[in-house]
Amino acid sequence: MKDTIDKIIIGVDPGTVVMGYSIVHIIKSKVEPIVLDVLKFNTKLDHYTRLSHIFDELSKVVELYNPDEMALEAPFFGKNVQSMLKLGRAQGVCMAAALSKKIPVFEYSPRLIKQSIVGNGNASKEQVSGMLQSMYPGLNHTYLDASDALATAVCHHAQTSSLALPKHGTGRKKARNKKEGDWKQFIHQNPSRLK
Repeated sequence: MKDTIDKIIIGVDPGTVVMGYSIVHIIKSKVEPIVLDVLKFNTKLDHYTRLSHIFDELSKVVELYNPDEMALEAPFFGKNVQSMLKLGRAQGVCMAAALSKKIPVFEYSPRLIKQSIVGNGNASKEQVSGMLQSMYPGLNHTYLDASDALATAVCHHAQTSSLALPKHGTGRKKARNKKEGDWKQFIHQNPSRLK
């Protein structure tokens, strides 16, 4: 595996009809987008056949670009359980395509990805796409799934490069204390939700 100064990341926005992917090259901590595209799957095929196609097509992309790491957008919790289940299966197939090549997989929530790019975890897909276009002028894409995949790769780089910086023993404690503070604040503001 290449060191953190020079590596290739594949970002994936899983989907069973349209799946976004991006390839970024990290050179001395600078993100250089290489590919921004989508894979489309035939909606007339049954779900299991589409899962097989997802594995095959993503495996081809992985073999072509030989990434060092895969960053995936985690499924969000929606109201439609069947859609979530299908999306979770697609995500698992994406993981398998990477893991079968010994590529480590990292998963990020949509909220964290939006926060990393726009500074707002509730930003729209259009806002994320617009911010990426201002960060990387000349990006050419028509699908928000592709820009979501790029956002996932950029988020991953931001998360892992900050982890690589020396924390002097204080980074993790601060994070834990912040989480504890969040729970204390939640409990204080919502006493009726405790049983």
